[in-house]
Amino acid sequence: MRDDTDLDAELDDSWRRPPGIFVIAEVEGALGARIHEIQRRVDPKLARSLPPHITLVGSSGIGPYEATHTAVELRERLGPICASTPPLVLPFDPPHRFPQTEIVVLPLRPHGALRVLHDRLATCGLRASRARHAFTPHVTLTFFKTLTREVERELLGLRLEEPLVISHLRCSLTDEPMPPRTLLELPLTGRDA
Repeated sequence: MRDDTDLDAELDDSWRRPPGIFVIAEVEGALGARIHEIQRRVDPKLARSLPPHITLVGSSGIGPYEATHTAVELRERLGPICASTPPLVLPFDPPHRFPQTEIVVLPLRPHGALRVLHDRLATCGLRASRARHAFTPHVTLTFFKTLTREVERELLGLRLEEPLVISHLRCSLTDEPMPPRTLLELPLTGRDA
């Protein structure tokens, strides 16, 4: 016979990450559609979960902002950053697989204007949790699926000539297993110097 401590252990959800606010930039237009089609073909679960995007706050370099921040606070802190940052045009490096995983990504160089934006988001005064990894900007091609050698070879051979254009940032509240909820979107409206 089971006792209540067995049931408590089964219901324990300490494995869940706490709610947090992520900042992403969606891959839009024809490039976004092309990447999304690749995701649908090789990892349908990933393709259903989110559109192709780069995460600027929430995974690498900066952990998620605390979920207690309001949309007003986000606008106050992030608005000036977005108003002084021009849209970013970023080339993709060749795809690679993260070590000891099945995750294949389209990496971006973590330097220059992208690094400046990342660092400004990290130091804007919003409370964030500690990041688990160094800043490794990328767009994920496959996450949930075990890769066959043929699919892995195909993905690693992919070359995208069209650059990623980051024109706005989206702040989303995540509270797994619920889908993310958009709190705020801000355009990058700065001018090149």
